[in-house]
Amino acid sequence: MAFATDIHSTARAKAHSGLFADLKDRVARYRLYRKTVNELSALNGRELADLAICRAQIRALAYEIAYRDRG
Repeated sequence: MAFATDIHSTARAKAHSGLFADLKDRVARYRLYRKTVNELSALNGRELADLAICRAQIRALAYEIAYRDRG
């Protein structure tokens, strides 16, 4: 019986580590999104125009940058 308990607890530990890795990834992506929004929002209109970005595009661009490789 001890062997069956060890297998069960190992599977549970792997599930928890996957859960925390996913949570860590989500938090990192959200932080990147917020940082990008904040940095682009701090630019004035002329600086944004030099980058060919209009202020209304900032959130969409930040989202694309932070979440682009997610399917």
